[in-house]
Amino acid sequence: MRKPISRPALFATAILSVPLASCVSLKAPDKPIDINLNVTIRQEVVVRLQRDVEQLINQNPQAFPQNKPKQ
Repeated sequence: MRKPISRPALFATAILSVPLASCVSLKAPDKPIDINLNVTIRQEVVVRLQRDVEQLINQNPQAFPQNKPKQ
C-alpha cells in the first residue's frame, strides 16, 4: 500500500519545482523547413502518360496513321 503524501511535503515539492519549469523553452526555427519531393512525382507522371498515349494509339489506329518512311 502507498503511504499518502502530506500537504506540506506536496507544497514544498511544488515550490521547489517552479524554478526548474522555466528551463524548458520552445523556439520556432529561423528558416522555414524545405522538403523537395518533385523529382519522383514528375518521373511517375511522364511514364504513365507515355503508357496511356501508347494504348490510345494502339486502340485507335485510324485516328493516328503511321507514316512509313520512303526508301
